[in-house]
Amino acid sequence: MNHLPQKNHLPPRPASCSQLSLAESLSMDGFWKEVEWIQQRDELREEVCGEGGGQFPAEVEAESQWLQDIGLSGLLGDQGLDGGHQELLSTLTQTQVAAVCRRLDIYTHSAQRRHKAPIRDVRDIFGVFNSGNVCSENGDSSMKWAWLSSGDSKSLLVAEPGGTQEQTEREEVFDMDSAYSEQAAVLLQRARPSLGSTCPWDRGSLPMFGIPKSRLGVTRIGDLSLQDMKKVPSLALIELTALCDVLGLDLKRSKAGKRKATETHLFGVPLDSLLEADHKVLPSTQVPLVLQALLSCLEKRGLNMEGILRVPGSQARVKGLEQKLERDFYAGLFSWDEVHHNDASDLLKRFIRKLPTPLLTAEYLPAFAVASRIPDLKQRLQALHLLILILPEANRNTLKALLEFLRKVVAQEQHNKMTLWSVSTVMAPNLFLHQGRPLKLPKGKEKQLAEGAAEVVQMMVHYQDLLWTVASFLVAQVRKLNDGRSRRPQLCDAGLKTWLRRIHADRDKPGDGPEATPKVAKIQVAWPIKDPLKVPLTPSTKVAHVLRQFMEHLSPGSKGQEGSEDSDSLLLHLRSMESANLLLYEVGGNIGEHRLDPDAYLVDLYRANPHGEWVIKQSPV
Repeated sequence: MNHLPQKNHLPPRPASCSQLSLAESLSMDGFWKEVEWIQQRDELREEVCGEGGGQFPAEVEAESQWLQDIGLSGLLGDQGLDGGHQELLSTLTQTQVAAVCRRLDIYTHSAQRRHKAPIRDVRDIFGVFNSGNVCSENGDSSMKWAWLSSGDSKSLLVAEPGGTQEQTEREEVFDMDSAYSEQAAVLLQRARPSLGSTCPWDRGSLPMFGIPKSRLGVTRIGDLSLQDMKKVPSLALIELTALCDVLGLDLKRSKAGKRKATETHLFGVPLDSLLEADHKVLPSTQVPLVLQALLSCLEKRGLNMEGILRVPGSQARVKGLEQKLERDFYAGLFSWDEVHHNDASDLLKRFIRKLPTPLLTAEYLPAFAVASRIPDLKQRLQALHLLILILPEANRNTLKALLEFLRKVVAQEQHNKMTLWSVSTVMAPNLFLHQGRPLKLPKGKEKQLAEGAAEVVQMMVHYQDLLWTVASFLVAQVRKLNDGRSRRPQLCDAGLKTWLRRIHADRDKPGDGPEATPKVAKIQVAWPIKDPLKVPLTPSTKVAHVLRQFMEHLSPGSKGQEGSEDSDSLLLHLRSMESANLLLYEVGGNIGEHRLDPDAYLVDLYRANPHGEWVIKQSPV
């Protein structure tokens, strides 16, 4: 498929499968106009050396790559499991284990058909589980693989009639304490899926979701150390695969095509290479400087302009500006004062389209598109949340900056006439039709791609605060990974059955009683202050209470700390700071470094990580 057909050539979408309101369906014109402008700019050319890049690899390669992505490539050989594999396996929920079992089964059967060497049977690794059923938390094994493996979109799980998916103004609960796949499995057992059901919610407007705070608080991307955050994508990929299995979706990992190296410095340059050059100018930057400059230019002069993002700039001026940027940007000679806001808008979209690989990654761009097929809004949001966590750090930070800007555009709707839906339809082609080329779909599916892509962008803009949160069940798995690394049980494959049974049994045991919890918490301070801060450790003590007590401890009139003149001057500096600049971190034990939610309770944090320390630090920003 070298060209995206024009909208008048597309078959109408069946009414029973429509996921859009009538007004939204009619307003898809913004999507097709954007595609036409892309075509006019001659960006539909074939990628050099990229032939076949959008094709999915063979089953063996696909499942092998999946196991490699999640850090379990050792399961493919006949060697014993090393400590790292055992640690990861010990953290998995039952639906996640089932997802791993299924991939091993597919790999084994495909490899046998190709006359490859015999592969270990999955039951040798997960003796307590088998690929014939998926057990839920209550032990019910009625969910069969014949159901899970179906790739038919009609088999997707839908909400029970009269459920909580009705459109209301009240805030819906978005549970992050338990794995999404486990939640879906429970719903599947409660209600029989209806093959002919329509979507149970109205997409004319999106409801609000709230994350109920557990006593451990909420963890956002950036709260975890880089070392711990590196463990999250593989865990999120396992969970996404398990969720898609339960929902009957076929999750595929696309294969990225090769491209010739470019001689440019800004446009068409990989994000990692851009950031490497940017770090020479600003070492702490996480988003390409040229993108930051484009967004800043648009925020200063374009947010209130009618049709911003929708109205194209001058093609000749845009190409000239691109050449000037390439030549003068890093030399500091480029002036943004005379750049027209519509030209800056075109440059922004051009920057995104010309990335060598899609911003949403070549590997999982199809998965973002597939997410739009999930009828249940909450489950669709769960899939998007996991996909965001799978993205490489550079892609995720760049996408976050873009979505924050798009939210500012929508906030000025009264002036710029750009609704959330119109912004989504304009930006979707630039994110999903990479280099102007569509995903390879069966003939006649282009309209579904267009609507689905716009819906995904709409949700990412609307729910971006939620999407940049690390689910608490994933944080718990990271803790278990770190804890397992310190103990590293030496097990052979024959002992895995007993080991996994014990691991799951231990999860149901209550934690340490109050008698095991100290009555006073000692809080370290990142500055050279003599003694740690001592805080009474009661069931009601929160992180916010600790920070407030620390500020009161440093307030004028308090005894303070005795020490050198340098310490005294430091204390004066700390006393002048606002409490908002101080943060409490959890360090060591089963976590690398964790910036704590002010509403988290210290007693529960201690029980989750009894060997960790608490340290007060100044905010890095």
